[in-house]
Amino acid sequence: MAAADPELETESGPGKKRKVHGMLKLYYGLSESGGRELSLRDPLDPADIDGAHFDPEFYLNKLRKECRLAELMDSEHEMVKHIRALDSDMQTLVYENYNKFISATDTIRKMKNDFKKMEDEMDCLATNMAAITEFSVRISNTLQDQHQQITKLSGVHTLLRKLQFLFELPARLNKCIDLEAYGQTVRYYSKARSVLHQYQHMPSFHGIQNDCQKIMSDLAQKLREKFRDGGSSAKELAECVELLLQLEEPAEELCDEFLAHAQSRLAEDLSALECELGQPGAVAGPEQGPAPLSDILEFTDKGCNGFIGNMCLVIASYQDLFVNRPPAGALGNKDVSQMASAKLVWFVNQLMGRYFSLVERRIQVERGIGDNSLLVRGLDRFHRRLQAIVKLLPSSDVSAEGTEIVVRAAKERIRQYLQALQSFYTDCLTDVRQSLAAPRLLGKDNANLAELLGTISASILNQIKSVLAYVHLFTAKDITFSNKPYFKGEFCSQGVREGLIVNFIKYICHTARQFCETAGEKGATPPGLLLLLSRLCLDYETSTISYILTLTDEQFLGQDHSPVTLVTVLCADAREAAQKLLNHYVKVQGLNVSQMLRKSVETRDWINTIEPRNVRAVMKRVVEDITSIDVQVGLLYEEGVRKAHSSDSSKRTFSVYSSSRQQTRYAPSYTPSAPMDTNLLSNIQKLFSERIDIFSPVEFNKVSVLTGIIKISLKTFLECVRLRSFGRYGLQQIQVDCQYLQLYLWRFVSDENLVHFLLDEIVGSTAHRCLDPVTMEQSVIEVICERG
Repeated sequence: MAAADPELETESGPGKKRKVHGMLKLYYGLSESGGRELSLRDPLDPADIDGAHFDPEFYLNKLRKECRLAELMDSEHEMVKHIRALDSDMQTLVYENYNKFISATDTIRKMKNDFKKMEDEMDCLATNMAAITEFSVRISNTLQDQHQQITKLSGVHTLLRKLQFLFELPARLNKCIDLEAYGQTVRYYSKARSVLHQYQHMPSFHGIQNDCQKIMSDLAQKLREKFRDGGSSAKELAECVELLLQLEEPAEELCDEFLAHAQSRLAEDLSALECELGQPGAVAGPEQGPAPLSDILEFTDKGCNGFIGNMCLVIASYQDLFVNRPPAGALGNKDVSQMASAKLVWFVNQLMGRYFSLVERRIQVERGIGDNSLLVRGLDRFHRRLQAIVKLLPSSDVSAEGTEIVVRAAKERIRQYLQALQSFYTDCLTDVRQSLAAPRLLGKDNANLAELLGTISASILNQIKSVLAYVHLFTAKDITFSNKPYFKGEFCSQGVREGLIVNFIKYICHTARQFCETAGEKGATPPGLLLLLSRLCLDYETSTISYILTLTDEQFLGQDHSPVTLVTVLCADAREAAQKLLNHYVKVQGLNVSQMLRKSVETRDWINTIEPRNVRAVMKRVVEDITSIDVQVGLLYEEGVRKAHSSDSSKRTFSVYSSSRQQTRYAPSYTPSAPMDTNLLSNIQKLFSERIDIFSPVEFNKVSVLTGIIKISLKTFLECVRLRSFGRYGLQQIQVDCQYLQLYLWRFVSDENLVHFLLDEIVGSTAHRCLDPVTMEQSVIEVICERG
């Protein structure tokens, strides 16, 4: 064997195998994809070294004619290279498959030995088979004459046994009935019934048939009595029905009797549940009254384990007996099966309607506003057990009615929680009222409104979180009805979000607006409560509403796309309520201060009064009340923005005949002896002065609130002054009072010019209504005010 080329010896591994396979494919004309190549060369070409018709002599002559010497040398070298490669591949192939060759040789040698032993066994088997065949032929020849006789005798024997069974049948039936083996009795009769019917024209068979029919008629009567017996178990009941059906009793009557018997049993379960609800009979003793109600979970367990369990047994037994029987006899008729199914559906719907009514009545008793885990677990167990009836009888209304009960219970629970939140909010307001009243009873000025606001805000928010946690139990993953469309969609969006949270927020705003309608009534809302509620609504508009709705949306990710109330709408509602409350607070406090000023003006004789020596006590009380209101508002609202104050704000003096500061600027030398009409001058100045809106909406800051209250108070003072007539000392007393008010009130308002303007109007209006308008010296007024 030729030695391998050194270049080829260096090749090994997968590369070499691929090359060998490539050469083999090239030899057999196969492409890389495994298919045979479509050769473009002529298969009959004798010069094709890979072809079947290759001619060496022709190939060599062709090479000598067409190739130069160098090309011939290259061809020889290439040919030698291919020869050596093929020799190397053949050698490798032999080496690699040497073990397989040896194993094949051993296998062939072993097969020769095994086949030799098998040939011996086959020869022995053939000998035995030949002996058996010979023995069988001899037996057949011996018994051939008696075979027909034996067959005839065997048939006669079988017939005699059947006749014996028929003649003994009445006695057998009576004996089985005495032993209460009713099933065996029916099987005996069913076995012989067709034969007796076929040969009933023969007198002997006719008598047997009459005896058997009478016996079976008595048996049917016994079975019916046992069927109607209330003490029969479910198994005995099913056996009676089975035997009556085999005796070809009317199927419709049996269906009615079966359902009537089952109804009496199930009615007992329903009566027991009615007793649980406090019906007559659920009494612990003659003087103790009705027994206490069990919890909803225990009630549901009793209903499921008793009524629902028995209902499932009745449905399964009925279907096995009347609906799902094999097509044989009377019940094989399709119409009968449909009739039985219709009766069962009506029966189930009727009794389940009574059961659902009891369940709803028990659910309505659950009015606790705390944890409702027992209610949810009870509803889950109720809904879960109903699925057994649904599987047994899909055509009934049980599934839809049961789901509707759960849905109504969830809606009612949401309504109850909404009422609970509203009641809790009302109780919080009552507590705030008491807290606001307590400091007055103890002699203190103000309760800490900031603490009260924090307490009521935290309490309401915690209550909302607790209610959301309770309601979230309806959508827990381990609850069977949580995958219903209602609880995945409408319950989350329209039930919890809109029906509970949004309605509660709207209730807060609505209740707040109602407090603005109690002005002037006895037992009106305390001003402190108005201020606190306005701040509460403002906080809700700022952050609380967004937080609550975000929390709700995160916990209840519903798949319902129905429209919901936007956060911006609720925030606008809350801000409107806060604005109305704050406006009403300003109005109430302004009216309280105004009431003191009005009484002080109306109850005094301003014409005959004495010369003023002190500031009136009512003015001091006004300043004290304004200061108290300033402290109260400052507990909840920020300071606000004021206009820059002049350096002489507390030293402002009032001109008797001017209604604005412009009067002193443009007519500093004007005196009462001037020839111009003072009323005309006052009216002209009012045309050019800035209009003051007394009841304008206030901003959410302390300065704006105090400004509104002071505007109302001073405007009332002005209008009361315009209704009275004054003497000289009455005018001077008004001067002193206005100077005192100016000393203290300017610091509470956003623009001190507003106070100056109104006080100017008061003094000017007093002067216009004075019979002897002689004013007091400014220095004297200042001394009196400082002393006061």
